[in-house]
Amino acid sequence: MTIDNVMQLLPAYMLVLCRISAFIVVAPVFSSRSLPGPFKAGISVFLALLVFLTVGFDQPVPTDATYIFSVLKEIMAGLVIGYTASLFFSLIQTAGTLIDISMGLGIANILDPISGVSAPLLGNLKFMLMMLVFLSTNGHHYLLGAIMNSYKWLPLDNRMFQIIYEGRLTEFMVRTFADTFVLALQIAMPLIVAMFLTDFGLGLLARTAPQYNVFVIGIPLKILIGLALLILIMPGFSTLFQIVFDRMFDALEKLFVIMKTTS
Repeated sequence: MTIDNVMQLLPAYMLVLCRISAFIVVAPVFSSRSLPGPFKAGISVFLALLVFLTVGFDQPVPTDATYIFSVLKEIMAGLVIGYTASLFFSLIQTAGTLIDISMGLGIANILDPISGVSAPLLGNLKFMLMMLVFLSTNGHHYLLGAIMNSYKWLPLDNRMFQIIYEGRLTEFMVRTFADTFVLALQIAMPLIVAMFLTDFGLGLLARTAPQYNVFVIGIPLKILIGLALLILIMPGFSTLFQIVFDRMFDALEKLFVIMKTTS
């Protein structure tokens, strides 16, 4: 391969690298703050090279002023794909936040080593368990396969800006965000209902036996009941996480279909 051939293929490779890099920045697992920056850059370059050699891009990419818009389109495509996947990981922390608020642990946030932000106790616990299940089931391989298969649905000569202008992509993102929030509420609902019944019982106790200080016994009682219920439902977390993973990959498939039918 001569230098002229390399210079002809380099613009297309840089477009592939833009989409892969944007995906790595926001995608779950790969966007973890515990992973060093050189590793993320290296895996982006390697995956871009692998995609470039696997998919193959025969059509030359123009390097005129429209190349800047092509770069923006590829960056936006990678961000949309990665953000859609990250929504389904964020719902676990949302469910944990709702549970912590109902149990009285809302003020006891800790630093999440993966995202680098303050996270609820139970939300961080569930998120770490979900991450372990995701890695043990080779979910990161399927996630990489999704970004590699995205070029079959959304090639380099796509019309990303037109897709966004038509509104179907925005509608999909809003609907996916709403679905993930509803799913987070469904996950947290058993413990929320249990804490509501506990508060209701403490209210009856305060009316029938005023000598008991419900503010003193209420907080540890709610924590004990919440932890007991959490231990009881913990064996079902693997099935719950598998449902979340299935929803995530279904959402990615719907996203690719929207991009395919409108491009």
